Amino acid sequence: MYKICFVEDELDLQSVVKLYLEKAGYEVICFENGSDAINYIGNPVDVWILDIMLKDDVTGYDIIKEVREKDPLVPVLFTSARDQDLDRILGLELGSDDYITKPYSSKELVLRINNIVKRVYQNKKRNILTYLDYVVDLEKRMVTLNGKDIKLTTLEFDLLLLLLNNMNKCFTRDEILSSIWGADYFGNDRAVDDLVRRLRRKMPLLNVGTVYGYGYRLSL
Repeated sequence: MYKICFVEDELDLQSVVKLYLEKAGYEVICFENGSDAINYIGNPVDVWILDIMLKDDVTGYDIIKEVREKDPLVPVLFTSARDQDLDRILGLELGSDDYITKPYSSKELVLRINNIVKRVYQNKKRNILTYLDYVVDLEKRMVTLNGKDIKLTTLEFDLLLLLLNNMNKCFTRDEILSSIWGADYFGNDRAVDDLVRRLRRKMPLLNVGTVYGYGYRLSL
């Protein structure tokens, strides 16, 4: 699931756009003030949507400058009530990927975000997955939280990937045994419970729910 940070001080608009983006399958974190958004920079984010003029002294231009210092490649889309060429040019010079003028259709915004995500992420092999504040490096088989490594065993990492790649899908214990240990494994399925318990202990933000009498499911 891709994470979007949406910085917008018009709360009614913020609420509607957030709803549309979530229906489209995105995780959305909203900020009303530019200063709060700047404080969040450094956490894993797939797309930023920035209103230019905000209620506090921080503008969307200030935010993108800070974003670009941390991550030169993350996509940024500007929104603004002002339709001036200068705004568009300045936004492009600062590294924005797109610009949409208010009032805009929430459906159009979602389509633009879909196009950005497809171009930047889905057309490339992604070696990084994110879940809340966890960053999962597939190539290095490493997990970090706020820059700190989380030591996982091979089985724990394999279980994590199985759950992340099948968000909201419920797995039986037998399915997990077959996927992680292999179809020829004849051990007790309580090994699954023990593996899930260890993963929960090491990654407490991971919302692995127990479906009683069936198995496990990961959700946000």
